[in-house]
Amino acid sequence: MKNRRILAALLLAGFAASAVSQSLYDEKSYRALASDTRAYRVGDALTVQVLENSAATANADTGTRRKNELSADLTRAHVPTVSVGIGAGGEFDGGGRTTRSGKLLAQLTVTVKEVLPNGDLQVAGEQLLLINDEQQRINVEGRVRPQDIAENNVVVSSRLADAKITYVGEGELAERQKPAWWRKALDFVGL
Repeated sequence: MKNRRILAALLLAGFAASAVSQSLYDEKSYRALASDTRAYRVGDALTVQVLENSAATANADTGTRRKNELSADLTRAHVPTVSVGIGAGGEFDGGGRTTRSGKLLAQLTVTVKEVLPNGDLQVAGEQLLLINDEQQRINVEGRVRPQDIAENNVVVSSRLADAKITYVGEGELAERQKPAWWRKALDFVGL
C-alpha cells in the first residue's frame, strides 16, 4: 500500500511538472469584444466602394493666312520693259475637339498587405466577373488612412492615396471595340 502511495505521488509530481500554463490571450489575433471591426493589421479585409466619375474636354482652333509676293522690273535703254513676278498665297483653317467621359461604380473587398510606419494601410485586391462569356476584372491598389475607414469597414475610392484602379474586359465584345489591324496600319502611315 505504501508503494502504491509513493508511485501515485511520483506520477502526480511528473504530471504537474509537465503541465504548462497557457494564456487564452494571443496578442497577434486578439480583438476586444467591444472594439470596432475596422481593418488595422496585415491580412484584414476592407471593402472599397469605387465611385469614379471623370470627364474631360479639349478644344483647339487654328487659323493661318499667308501671302507672299515678289516682283522685279528690268528696264534698259531702247529695250521694252521686262517684268517678272512671283506670288504665293495660302490659307489654313483647322480645329479639333476631344471629349471623353467615364463612370465606374463597383464595390469589392481588398486585403491589407502592409501597415506602413505612419499607420497607413497598403491595400490591394481583385475581383473577377463573368457576364455573358465576357470576363471583367477590377483591380484596386492604394494607401488608406485608418481614420478614413467608416465604422462598417468601408472606404470610398476617392479616399485612397496613390490609387491604381483598373477595369478591363476580355471577350468578344472587348475585341469588337478595338480597331482592325489594317486600320492601325493606315493610321500609322497617316492615312
